[in-house]
Order: sequence, then C-alpha cells, then structure tokens
Amino acid sequence: MSKLYLVPTPIGNLEDITIRAINILKSVDVILAEDTRTSGFLLKRYEINKPLISHHKFNEHKASQQIVDRIIAGQTIALISDAGTPAISDPGFFLVKHCIENNIEVECLPGATAFVPALVNSGLPNERFCFEGFLPQKKGRQSKLTELAEEQRTMIFYESPHRLVKTLTQFSEVMGEDRKASVSREITKLYEENARGTLSELVAHFSAKTVKGEIVIVVGGKVIEKKKKEYIKKDRM
Repeated sequence: MSKLYLVPTPIGNLEDITIRAINILKSVDVILAEDTRTSGFLLKRYEINKPLISHHKFNEHKASQQIVDRIIAGQTIALISDAGTPAISDPGFFLVKHCIENNIEVECLPGATAFVPALVNSGLPNERFCFEGFLPQKKGRQSKLTELAEEQRTMIFYESPHRLVKTLTQFSEVMGEDRKASVSREITKLYEENARGTLSELVAHFSAKTVKGEIVIVVGGKVIEKKKKEYIKKDRM
C-alpha cells in the first residue's frame, strides 16, 4: 500500500541507522532528501539505489502537492533529512500535514535525534522537559527569553556554533548566571563534547575556544523554593 515514511538518519556516526530504516529506504519508489549530496554519502554506504528528489524548506510548500499526487497514484515515498528525524527542526511538518489531509497513511520510524542523548548526558532533570528548537533570531527573541526564564521544566535548544556564546550569554543575563546547563556538540562523532556547569562557566569555556559542529543546549528549569508550611495551633475548648 502506498504511504509516506519518515525515516530518521544518523546525526553523525553512520552506524546509527537501524536495519529497518535501511530496508525501508531500499523498498520505496522515491526518497525525498533535504540535501541530495549529503544524503548520497549515507545511501551509497548502504548500497541504496533509489531516485532522489530534493525536499527542503525553500520548496516544501510548492512540492508537497506533487508528492501527494505521487502517493495517491500508488508510489511509496520516504522522507529523510540531513541528520536525525525529519520534521524536528527540519522540513517535514508541512508534508505530513498535507498527507493527513488527503487521507494518506504516514509512518514515522523511531531512530536518531540529537536532543535525547544531549538531555540524558546533561545530568539535569529529564522526567519533564520542553523542546524549544531554534530561538527566534530577532523579532520576539527577548520576549521569548523572558518567558522561558520562568519555565520550571528542563529546556532544550538547538544552536549554531557561531551563535553559541551569544546565546549562552543571553541565557545568563535573563535566567541568572548560576543556572545549571549543558552544551553537547558533535554528538556520536569523534570529537563529541558534553560540557556541564553554570551558564557563566559555560560562557567562559566556549569563549576560550573555536566552536564547531551541531550544538544542543540543555538548561535547567527555574527552581521554586517550597514555602515553609505554617502550622497554627488552635486552642482547645
């Protein structure tokens, strides 16, 4: 039966792809790739020879109807991103929404994503958390930071290496320099780093070095001090 598959791909180490993901990619009619050149290395590694169509944030709105028409006509299609799970801070949401509106079956395979290992490695509370992805670059950024300063759950952000120190500095200014946080970069790769400490310590650490790779920032939520309960002794009559 024709459908859309969302297939997670490794975030670094090419061995982190599942056997099922490989089998699905070998079985579909077409593979949609965020960057066909980047995905080409992975597909070649596992001897996957399928037609590739570029599907990225600049063409996903325009191309989605054509993809839906292909599936309705009987094709089975897989969507992959450059790394990780499609639609998580990557193209995919609009296509999934469009497929559902057209009663097309959508199946997302479990697999690699960057924020889960970063959260677990952080040592911060992970029973409740919120994923914020990339913060707004300009409009609405300050108000968003002010809002998040009151968030009590652990928060997860994606960031680019050249904006890392600026973002950590802003976190420190708005949330307090003693707020606990963690920065993970190059996850699953040879030079993976997980740096933990206060926001001020992390600013100092990354200001003293050249930062490369994909970045995940994990910030502890606001700690609310429990009010001491006051017990009032009632006079016995």
